[in-house]
Amino acid sequence: MSTSVLFDAPGPRGRLRNHGLTVISVVAVLAVLYGVYRGFDAKDQFDGKIWAPFLEWNTWQVYIIPGLIGTLRAAAVAAVLALAFGAIFGLARLSDHAWIRIPAGVVVEVFRAIPLLLLIFFIFYLAPQLFGGGDYAFISVVLGLMFYNGSVLAEVVRAGVHAVPKGQSEAAYAIGMRKNQVMRLVLLPQAVTAMMPAIVSQLVVLLKDTALGYIIAYVDLLNTGFKILPAALFGTLIPAAIVIGIIYVALNLSLSYLATWLERRSRRSRKTAAAPVAAPGAAEVGVAAGQGTEGGGMAPDRPVE
Repeated sequence: MSTSVLFDAPGPRGRLRNHGLTVISVVAVLAVLYGVYRGFDAKDQFDGKIWAPFLEWNTWQVYIIPGLIGTLRAAAVAAVLALAFGAIFGLARLSDHAWIRIPAGVVVEVFRAIPLLLLIFFIFYLAPQLFGGGDYAFISVVLGLMFYNGSVLAEVVRAGVHAVPKGQSEAAYAIGMRKNQVMRLVLLPQAVTAMMPAIVSQLVVLLKDTALGYIIAYVDLLNTGFKILPAALFGTLIPAAIVIGIIYVALNLSLSYLATWLERRSRRSRKTAAAPVAAPGAAEVGVAAGQGTEGGGMAPDRPVE
């Protein structure tokens, strides 16, 4: 029987206790859901006339679909820019030159420390002075998401490169490669697979954070579906919140499924020596036990001829 490397497998009493706690937790969750249902039902939130507008195409065409397009548009542009920002500053933090490494570290730590909501608000306030014209709300949301999530992705890149065993780079230096060749040809190809699940997971966070554009009236799914729609169709606030929440859940579950698939694929791959990066800013990750030798692990001893 296989056991976890994190904890010992529970015995008969432990399994019985875990099953009991599971049953209690399920009952508690069902009780909470029933209480929510009773509360909504007491206020006639399940009345057909309240939900009827969401069965009409005009409601989706005028309110929900434009907001969904705005959310996906901001998320797509911000994701591309955040990936570029993270790659550049993540590699800059690995530089041997202090005049590159230290400023890059300061930029990353500053943007990681500032709350994203304040960052979006400050950019929106300065946008008229920084940009001659354009959609200030869109620019502010995209730049705020780029700076914050790009800083987190920079740590993912740094952790991913550190996750590759040192023997890989030492072997590359031993055959005469320069550092840029080692990074480009040896470390990054192996680190990318390890970084992919963490990168996609951060993109899930980025997609949800587009809702923070609500504070500057950016036309996104939350603004049109939860603010404008209930104002136009009185009494639909709770149904609108439920519908918008379901759409966000569907979008994020799709990205989460992609992240899970990439993680499974990276663990099955024999072309990488780096273990999957689990969290931004993680320390150097060792090679998982039992990894194949093609991934860069130690080769078995061979008899001397």
